[in-house]
Amino acid sequence: AMSAALVGYSSSEEEQEQEEEGGSRGGGAQGPPGASAGRPRLPAPAGLPGDSNPEEAVSDDSSRHGGRVRGFPHERGNWATHVYLPYIAQEEFLELLELLVSRARTYVPSLAAMEEFHLSLSQCVVLRYHWIEPFVRSLRERLAAFHRFFCVADQVKVYTNQNKTRTFIGLEVSAGHFQLLELVSEVDGVLEEFDLPTFYKDPSFHISLAWCVGDLSGRLEGQCLRELQDIVDGFEESAFLLRIQWEQIRCKSGNKYFSFPLR
Repeated sequence: AMSAALVGYSSSEEEQEQEEEGGSRGGGAQGPPGASAGRPRLPAPAGLPGDSNPEEAVSDDSSRHGGRVRGFPHERGNWATHVYLPYIAQEEFLELLELLVSRARTYVPSLAAMEEFHLSLSQCVVLRYHWIEPFVRSLRERLAAFHRFFCVADQVKVYTNQNKTRTFIGLEVSAGHFQLLELVSEVDGVLEEFDLPTFYKDPSFHISLAWCVGDLSGRLEGQCLRELQDIVDGFEESAFLLRIQWEQIRCKSGNKYFSFPLR
């Protein structure tokens, strides 16, 4: 599986409570606590001004977030931050999703559909609270010149996160890759200013549709993947649904959302 291609989904305990009311990664309803899991967040650069003392770290109770294990201890003042393009699912898309998930469950019964959808332009990184405002300001400046554009996301693909604890089924972009790389290069520029990890060097841009715990890519690739691609190719509204015009970029930091309209 293309482990390098997956994007981090993450959410801290206090976000979980605030997200129950609605907002989440990308703008739909929040899924079950496990749905926001994925690649572990990367540790914040050490020794930066205002870093909290180790004893300030909050104990990490994995029972509070679907049993997933955090890549590093959650600390007060660390905000999980993610830059992405939100995809607003229409009714026909949810019909297609239902067809795909029910077919894929004949191979992996534990598969769960995503509750909302996005295409990532960054990994999930960690910002100190006082970095959020300058980070967002810098993003706004760098993204101001970008125009709306289309991409096509119609290739079914299987992904695992870096430490192989989750498997995802996604729709990979087959057209519009160049514009996405241009956006990522601007987002990377902002991340570099803050000494944060940039995006993967050769990314597979995709919209995740469903996920399960563990590395079950072996069961989903091959025959299952071919059947899923046939469903996408044969779905009447596919061409219309999967040619997506992106209208805004979004940044989620902790429980805050920032929106950057494309021109």
